Amino acid sequence: MTKVSIDSDHCIGAGNCYLTAPAVFDQDDDGFGIVRPGKEDGGGDPLFREAARGCPAQAVVLTED
Repeated sequence: MTKVSIDSDHCIGAGNCYLTAPAVFDQDDDGFGIVRPGKEDGGGDPLFREAARGCPAQAVVLTED
């Protein structure tokens, strides 16, 4: 299973993850990306992988479990 997370030290708040896969990602009050609670496995949305590829800061991290 693939797990998705956001490295907050690298996130620049571009919003690409949220715009690509809004069912999986959101933005916090400061505009930085977060993974929606319960969506750490991608929530069945195939676009979470595209969001990882499209992150300009490479802050979306995919790990195989």
